[in-house]
Amino acid sequence: MMSQQKKLSIAFYWHMHQPIYQLSAQGDFLMPWVRLHAVKDYLDMALQVENFKNLKLNFNLVPVLLDSIINYAENGFHDIHSRLTVMKVEDLNASDKEFILNNFFDANYHTMILPNSEYRRLFQKYQSLKNLDLDAFSEQEYSDLMALFNIVWIDPAFKQSIPELKKLVKKGKNYTYEDRVRIIEIQREIIRQIIPTYKRLQEEGKIEITTSPYYHPILPILLDVKGISANVKNGLPDNLKMELDAKIQTVTALDRVEELFGKRPKGIWPSEHCVSPKELDLFKSVGAEWTISDEGILASSMNFDFVRDFRGYLEDPYHLLKTYSYKTKNSDLKIIFRDAIIPNLISFEYFNHDPVAAANDLYDRIKVTQGKLLSSPDESHLLTIAMDGENCWENYSNDGDIFLKTLYSLIEKDETLETVLLSDYIEKDEYVKPLNKITPGSWINRNFKLWIDEPLKNFAWTYLKNVRDDFSAFVKQNPTHPNIDLARKELFISEGSDWFWWYGEPNDSGRDNIFDYIFREHLKNIYIYMGLDYPKYLDTPLLSAITKPSRYPKGEITPNVTGEENDDASWLNAGCIDIPDGPVLKKDKFFNRICFGYDKDNLYFRFYINQYFSDESNQRKNVNQMYVYLRESTKKHPTSPIRVIHKAESILPISKEKFHNEIQISVYEGALNLVRLVKAVPNNLWVIDNPKAITAVFDKYIDVKVPFDSIDIASGETVEFMFINAHYGIKDFYIPNEMLLTAQRD
Repeated sequence: MMSQQKKLSIAFYWHMHQPIYQLSAQGDFLMPWVRLHAVKDYLDMALQVENFKNLKLNFNLVPVLLDSIINYAENGFHDIHSRLTVMKVEDLNASDKEFILNNFFDANYHTMILPNSEYRRLFQKYQSLKNLDLDAFSEQEYSDLMALFNIVWIDPAFKQSIPELKKLVKKGKNYTYEDRVRIIEIQREIIRQIIPTYKRLQEEGKIEITTSPYYHPILPILLDVKGISANVKNGLPDNLKMELDAKIQTVTALDRVEELFGKRPKGIWPSEHCVSPKELDLFKSVGAEWTISDEGILASSMNFDFVRDFRGYLEDPYHLLKTYSYKTKNSDLKIIFRDAIIPNLISFEYFNHDPVAAANDLYDRIKVTQGKLLSSPDESHLLTIAMDGENCWENYSNDGDIFLKTLYSLIEKDETLETVLLSDYIEKDEYVKPLNKITPGSWINRNFKLWIDEPLKNFAWTYLKNVRDDFSAFVKQNPTHPNIDLARKELFISEGSDWFWWYGEPNDSGRDNIFDYIFREHLKNIYIYMGLDYPKYLDTPLLSAITKPSRYPKGEITPNVTGEENDDASWLNAGCIDIPDGPVLKKDKFFNRICFGYDKDNLYFRFYINQYFSDESNQRKNVNQMYVYLRESTKKHPTSPIRVIHKAESILPISKEKFHNEIQISVYEGALNLVRLVKAVPNNLWVIDNPKAITAVFDKYIDVKVPFDSIDIASGETVEFMFINAHYGIKDFYIPNEMLLTAQRD
């Protein structure tokens, strides 16, 4: 049977990227992710090839990341976390200690915190605090917390191979100032090896290095915003006029990687696998030989459905395993397309299982795919496994080392499988297929809606367009100004994909306010380099555009609680929050608008149902839920944490607040299914309270009346509250997402 199998080539293609976390070229990094992933992933992932004779791997390194690595390795840069780590504990002020307690537990609980007894104890102590008490921790505990945070982020392989680090790990607690300084220096020593190691492995023919446009912009948007199919036109500029920016970012990326590694990349990984005809024309015009995109883009471009069974196996993998030739304005550009299921399994599923079993499952999937090639008319077939190479491994035991080594070993021992360098394979492939068109889109839903076509994202593009117009006008009038290149760099930084990814729905980083701040600071820097005053609107956070109510109550109201449309007049003086109708969010949000008000006895809510759900043909079969969390402002009553499940580990700061009451409102198949009042009790617990105290009616709207007495709000006291849209108890989004609403009982 083995001799009958056609040989299958496999391209592992690991993408490494982090955005700029600095406010200026010489400033500290505001977030530590470049440094932490550098000591946990970047070097270790490449060194895997040294464990296997025939293993070949492909890496995509974005230049903005490489520049940050160099700043840590050679220029002694710090981030806020590392700078605090090398401070003496007695020099820490209250603000420093608060930052440490709120940020130095930012690690995977199961794989990083739980296995470390002292780190786990400190975390449990932090979690047990009803209020943040800086004095609850001793100076030694602050020192240990900083040391352990930095240690757990270092790859386990280095904890074994570096004797001094091994001793520091074994120490476990009672870390000194000198220990912490040495931990950061050991991290720098690891980081210093990254670029030389990649260069050496490339010269040895073990890896191939490609790149993306310099600051990771979404090129199809920069090249042709008019060609982006948009549902939300509000705030979206008609023309960005950034075609030149797109070309410069691409050429300078190729130049930078050639400068650092001694070889010009032949392939370009388009940011987020976003492609369009104009982008492919650009790639070929600057000398690229090939590029990559996602399975979904190939399906759209070919008008072909890749049918998978219930386990995700392709019925016919032939078309996905081919190299394609696309005719650009200049000449043909080769394109490969990645399998869409395998990256999701590696990123989100396999870490829930034994790593050896998970690796064997993926190997079996590869063999099933190979077994379906017997009827293929061709002899060469390429399975491309292309994905983020850094962000999932902390979810695995031993940082994914067991999983990867098992997988690589299974492939290495199988004579009918081989791992390849992409340029080598593409150059030798004799069975290239023509691709007559390319459908614009990304790896997510075959469109660009994660970066544009949503109110807040569009607002960010408007900020960028306005600033770029000012920059262009300045350059025309001052073509020899000495700071033009510095200002242009700030512009390119602002064009990066990450700002738009985190703005608006549906993503939240838990640090969206920091991303917003960095984005606006780089826009300001453009004016500073030009010697001009920046527009004052750049001082206003974009996030405030949707996180605040569109209006506050104008006074006391006692509305009719009927849920009927003809009772709108009684709600005229209510406060209201309009929930943005972004295309990504449109079919997930249950409510379009929430109005709220109060009189001396009651708090009132009116929920306006999304039109999508009002249509009976579109009513979902699952439960749509709204949670209301409330508390007295001085927190004189017991409070407990929010119970809603988060879909991601990164959560908003507001989600860490504790509340005295929870009201759950559930709608099932167009009917009010449940109204529940829950009350906090000591020890972070919740108990069911008397729901009959609350009046809820569902007709055109959902109207709710909550007596102040039922939530223990006395006369003269203020209630703070927020809403969470959810499905089956899994959080979709917060309303608002950075503040609490208030109402004072007379």
